[in-house]
Amino acid sequence: MLRIAVAGCTGYAGGELLRLLLEHPGVVIGNLTAGSSAGTLLGEHQPHLTPLMDREVLPTTTENLAGHDVVFLALPHGTSGPIAADLPDETVVIDCGADFRLEDPQEWREFYGSEHAGTWTYGLPEFGDQRHKIGRSTRIAVPGCYPTSVTLALMPAMAAGLISGDDVVVVAASGPSGAGRALKPHLLGAELMQSASAYGVGGVHRHNPEIRQNLRRLGAENPTVSFTPVLVPMSRGILATCSAPLVDRSTTTESARAVYEEAFEAEAYATLLPSGRWPQTQAVVGSNSCHLQVTVDEAAGRLVVVAAIDNLTKGTAGGAIQSMNLACGLAEHTGLSTIGVAP
Repeated sequence: MLRIAVAGCTGYAGGELLRLLLEHPGVVIGNLTAGSSAGTLLGEHQPHLTPLMDREVLPTTTENLAGHDVVFLALPHGTSGPIAADLPDETVVIDCGADFRLEDPQEWREFYGSEHAGTWTYGLPEFGDQRHKIGRSTRIAVPGCYPTSVTLALMPAMAAGLISGDDVVVVAASGPSGAGRALKPHLLGAELMQSASAYGVGGVHRHNPEIRQNLRRLGAENPTVSFTPVLVPMSRGILATCSAPLVDRSTTTESARAVYEEAFEAEAYATLLPSGRWPQTQAVVGSNSCHLQVTVDEAAGRLVVVAAIDNLTKGTAGGAIQSMNLACGLAEHTGLSTIGVAP
């Protein structure tokens, strides 16, 4: 049994990690830590985690995280580096924040305004040869939720040469849980209800460099991406609509579907839906699944792919546990469900 610690246990990502870990047959949950809520009981913050309600939340220190086989860091961006540096090399450390996702220190400084902590193994098993790399790593960076959906949506098309990575347009609707649990006026219920609003418009959202980085890894020389996130009144979920010009305008919907069917045939957590059925966020809530659909807009000469994920599960905690399983020699699918919760 793997002994697990979770830093940032009182936030949304930390709570989702613990929800999934409670159903995982190969782990024992050890220390739970946080910042300002240290000294309280977990049940005050995560009342749905009944078996852990009486557990004390400890301060996030190296001492409290040491002695575990796996440490999950579900902390604010820019805070994981110093903690991870003091943990033993043999401890599997999985960062759910952004600190170790980017390869380019200049892009990190531009979008996050601090010094770059380094680059870890990218924790998206479906992406290229990442399964092999994750299986040999003790330092893993969980992808951002938006880049998870966009990368899964475009990866088969890039690999098959249907698109080049130029003029990619992404509009992605998401619930407010992706912004974390800290109180923000624009995330209050009264502000969200009956409203949808764009934010991070014009290339300034922090997930832009990660999306471009992934397209470069897929072969794009100089990818161009217009990414617009949209805040909508649902607690969790992402619906990403991605389009790009076809390299060959004779490509049909049927031939594009064949590419996607082959790419995801063996993937448990990426499902191409039957023709005519489009992804819905309600179908993936609480699951580690990504539902996808692909078509060709013949008049525009563009490939269009729609992807739906739960931003807290496949987009964060589920992806983190999927990587943990690989890094620790467990079956990749252990403790992770493809079944959503509806309605």
